[in-house]
Amino acid sequence: MTTPLPTDRAALLARLAEPRKYDIAIVGGGATGLGVALDAAQRGHSVVLIEAHDFAKGTSSRATKLVHGGVRYLAQGNIHLVREALHERVHILGSAPHLAQPLAFVMPSYKLWETPFYGTGLKMYDALAGKAGLGRTEWLGAAETLHLLPGARPQGLKGGVKYWDGQFDDARLALAIARTAAAHGALLVNYCEAVDVLHDAGRAVGLVARDVETGREVRIQAGCIVNATGVWVDALRQYDARAAGKPVTPMVAPSQGAHVVVDQSFSPGDHALLVPSTADGRVLFAVPWLGKLILGTTDAPRPDLPLEPQASGTEVDFILREAAKYLKRAPTHADILSTWAGLRPLVKPVGEAGSTQSISREHTVLAAPSGLITVTGGKWTTYRAMAADVLARCTQAGVLLPRGASHTAGLHLVGAPAPGSQPVGLNQPPGLHLYGGEAEAVNALPGADHWLAPGLSEAMVRFAARHEYARSVEDALARRARLLFLDAREALRAAPAVAKVLQDERPGDPGLAAFEALARSYAGPAASAA
Repeated sequence: MTTPLPTDRAALLARLAEPRKYDIAIVGGGATGLGVALDAAQRGHSVVLIEAHDFAKGTSSRATKLVHGGVRYLAQGNIHLVREALHERVHILGSAPHLAQPLAFVMPSYKLWETPFYGTGLKMYDALAGKAGLGRTEWLGAAETLHLLPGARPQGLKGGVKYWDGQFDDARLALAIARTAAAHGALLVNYCEAVDVLHDAGRAVGLVARDVETGREVRIQAGCIVNATGVWVDALRQYDARAAGKPVTPMVAPSQGAHVVVDQSFSPGDHALLVPSTADGRVLFAVPWLGKLILGTTDAPRPDLPLEPQASGTEVDFILREAAKYLKRAPTHADILSTWAGLRPLVKPVGEAGSTQSISREHTVLAAPSGLITVTGGKWTTYRAMAADVLARCTQAGVLLPRGASHTAGLHLVGAPAPGSQPVGLNQPPGLHLYGGEAEAVNALPGADHWLAPGLSEAMVRFAARHEYARSVEDALARRARLLFLDAREALRAAPAVAKVLQDERPGDPGLAAFEALARSYAGPAASAA
């Protein structure tokens, strides 16, 4: 059994305070920043990464849980983005089979033209994937469609199309990337915010970082500074530009995607349902995930940048209304177990406004006159390719010496099960299987047989505190265990017990009251009034 690395905060902060110069300092602990940290550490660079909140706190824990090439992008003619994502999909699925797996989708047809029309498009999807394909597209009759989607509305059903993509546990995969980067020597510290960019002769040479928990500041010296803060990249760009007295034009136009979680009985089985075009032209998914069913998503411009975006009543109503058209048992507000939303960091050309559907879904990497490298946009699926592009741009800008090619293709992340093992499907309720090859290490901790909630033991909380950087009840119940996203009321019930375990593991306030308020907002109006 491999011994997991400790994530003792005092030790991490002591390392951060050491006087040294890193090859690369990364701001932002979402999928993009963590991917850069892993790639750079794999190449032999000295790496430090700071995150103002928790790893994957923002967009990276709020995906629709799909590792996909982007069927909708194919319809838009963005062949390059689709091809890249389809090939990167293979690397994600291979890197952590306990957290990322193939998933079969069925697109039910209620009009005669839909099966041949969408089926032909998905055959092209298969062709673009080539050897990276996960399974062939099939045209289905009505009976076959209902067999695979027993929850679909049978009235008027003409047939369907089956195709393959992938799904994952986004937050746990982000943690696996973070911990793998740490295993390769990178220093990663959450709850540590960048409050300024240091300059020397007009060049960005470091950061001022503040420990959120104590308020203490440290200076980090680095040859290369990477801004990977997602929808918040413009804030660090302004810090950087302030030294030159030239404000920068914002480059991000956020788009909100909301999700509703209901019981999996609304669409039982292990196939996801895809609606390619809803009443307003969006795509709707019904995805079985960790014993529940995710319905979503939306795509609406968001002018502000809240850390905790809330799904609006309009978005929730839209999702329920559209789902009711395709499910034989229509979900209602009373059936909602959790609602949540994420912000997509879409990159818009200067002066562009209006619909987010016309704004680029591809990532952008740019170098400021100071040498600050900013990356934003893109998709979870392509995080590895984005990291390689970032490091190439760092070298091109002359702020990072080359250290050979990326070595992350085919890399197994921390926790990946032994080759040949058969992982439990991600449609099944959560449990010890989500720890992959580290399940034995979790079970060795106190409280392995003391269950705080379905699929969550006391030992899992201790493991989160000791080895997964968890600091608060929210960290444990939102991103190490995914209970907040699955059933907010169940998370509320478990929270006091989780807080007690965390208090046993670490000093300080575990943030129970703050989490309870957050969980009520996920659970909806009924819980908020309780």
